[in-house]
Amino acid sequence: MTTSLPPDDLSALQKQHPNLFHLSNLDLKLSRLPLLHRMISRSHHIWLRDHCRCPTCFHPAAKQRLVNTFQIPPDIKPIHVHGSTEGLEVVSPSTEHHSSFYPWSWLREHTYDPPQQKDHHGNEKVLWGAKIAKSPPAITYEEVMDDSDSGLYKWLSDIDRFGFCFVSGVPPTLEATEGLCERIGFIRETQYGKLWTFTADLSKGDTAYTTMALGAHTDNTYFTDPSGLQLFHLLSHIDGSGGATLLVDGFYVASLLKELHPDLYDILSRVPVPAHAAGEPTALYQPSPPSGYPTLQHDILTKELTQVRWNNDDRSAMSHLDPNLVEKWYDAIRTWHKLLVSPDSEFWVQLTPGTVLAINNHRVLHGRSAFDGKRQVCGAYIGMDEYRSKLTVLQEKFDPRFKALATHESPTKDGRSVWNPIL
Repeated sequence: MTTSLPPDDLSALQKQHPNLFHLSNLDLKLSRLPLLHRMISRSHHIWLRDHCRCPTCFHPAAKQRLVNTFQIPPDIKPIHVHGSTEGLEVVSPSTEHHSSFYPWSWLREHTYDPPQQKDHHGNEKVLWGAKIAKSPPAITYEEVMDDSDSGLYKWLSDIDRFGFCFVSGVPPTLEATEGLCERIGFIRETQYGKLWTFTADLSKGDTAYTTMALGAHTDNTYFTDPSGLQLFHLLSHIDGSGGATLLVDGFYVASLLKELHPDLYDILSRVPVPAHAAGEPTALYQPSPPSGYPTLQHDILTKELTQVRWNNDDRSAMSHLDPNLVEKWYDAIRTWHKLLVSPDSEFWVQLTPGTVLAINNHRVLHGRSAFDGKRQVCGAYIGMDEYRSKLTVLQEKFDPRFKALATHESPTKDGRSVWNPIL
């Protein structure tokens, strides 16, 4: 708990910052408020007015802002402020004296002074190495397809926590695989098709369509927006062997690099890596901008690692490198590669027909061993936004922690509460 500033200090702050409203400086006893709200938090008057959630200012069904932000006076000041055990009422000057109400829980969730670090998805990330083989996350096809959606929620939550999850008991057909994918959202179509299948026939200009071994990599480094989820289903493998699947937790390896070589971690977080997909004569993909994106990408506010983007096979010419960084950058990717291929990092598994593997392509790198015989695999991409949308909707339904934040008041005929923390 943070104690309130003495009145003299509050007055001084108010004089220095006349357009700030201090939530601790209310005409009520703080002891009457819930414990979690007894803190000093400051909000600009213009920010409060801009975030009014009344039906006139915020469409209750569409959940879109209606207030004209650009007509709010820059120096707006409330003419009345009242705090109760439920929340804060602020009356702003206007033709009819506009009244806004803000629940304490919402104000606390969205305070920017002091700033708060939030994870609306609520799941702690579990970093893993080779020992994950003893108990990898898994669920059955029957659970995922059940109309209650509880199995679907468990599946997507495990992908969120671990970066991957197996689904067993899936009929080894294109139709069943497609139906499983569409439980999450619509399938993302790329140059490889919608629900794609591949064998070692080079029908597409990509080494995935060969019998070659593939090192640990993420897909779509040549896209501005790499696909979020990737699903694989081995439909058949006859007259041959090999083709074991490799998984590596990029977040785990990045944590090792950061601890052992923080200077190299910094380089991989700053230096953009260009990429291309040029095997098809009718297409040539590059990200925008063409200089690409760093291998390790972070949340601009929390600084937490959010994406690993690495495929050395698809890397384009590093012609933009600072001459003073050339040797250091090669040292960084050499060390990164060494950690990726360490036996401690690699999880190998032999997929069989009937088991679908879903991976977070922004976190988990995948690869395979060489193989012979005729091997047919199908799969699909799903956008990160579609996956996150479905996970959030299911959290609103099943997760008590999320429901506590999402529902200051019961949803009405217009759907979710306007005080949902995502809005």
